[in-house]
Amino acid sequence: MPNKKGTGLLMVFCDVPADKEADFNHWYNEEHLPELLTIPGVLNAARYEAVKSGPKHLAVYELESPAVVQSSAWKDRPRSAWALRVGPRVIGKNVINNVYEMIHPARLTPKIAQADMAPALQIGRMDAAPQHDAEWNKWYNDVYVTNYEKVPGCIRGRRWRVVQGAPKYAVVYEFNDVHVSETAAWEKQRDINPNNPRMRGLMTHAPGSPGVWQKTFQL
Repeated sequence: MPNKKGTGLLMVFCDVPADKEADFNHWYNEEHLPELLTIPGVLNAARYEAVKSGPKHLAVYELESPAVVQSSAWKDRPRSAWALRVGPRVIGKNVINNVYEMIHPARLTPKIAQADMAPALQIGRMDAAPQHDAEWNKWYNDVYVTNYEKVPGCIRGRRWRVVQGAPKYAVVYEFNDVHVSETAAWEKQRDINPNNPRMRGLMTHAPGSPGVWQKTFQL
């Protein structure tokens, strides 16, 4: 069975004008997503809309590796007249187009590789103080994500280092629904480790981070 997840991730966020939104959604669902899913190394994809923070529209692409977006199949594909009219680069505002490599977990397990796109995502995008980078990453992997994964409704958390875009790091929690991070169980984990407040102080979130997005479309 082909993998549904890999060690690369592309996330494209944007807002679009209200009067162009219907055309934008039709193009994305009927042409753009199907087209990208034919490219070798694009394993899965889904669209999401923000329920907390933004930008409103988010497309997430699971990649075999970050190198997929450097392939000729990706870079040299023709753009249709429809794409040139309503693509994110044309009408989008607050566009974020980031490519990542997975840094946690350390390897792609069969369970992760076969997992489908989650119903909801909580995404944090952040930089860390350079002098504390190693300590901060170890804490995030071994303590912070690991504890949040114990919360009911949290499917998993994966961490990413940017290879195209900014800021340097991202964390993507896969949820069963958009309310997981509102629960008492989630809040309990926030400071369950005495080092958490200090370690959180070593990072700077990007505008709109963290946010929660709900899945709206998947082929």
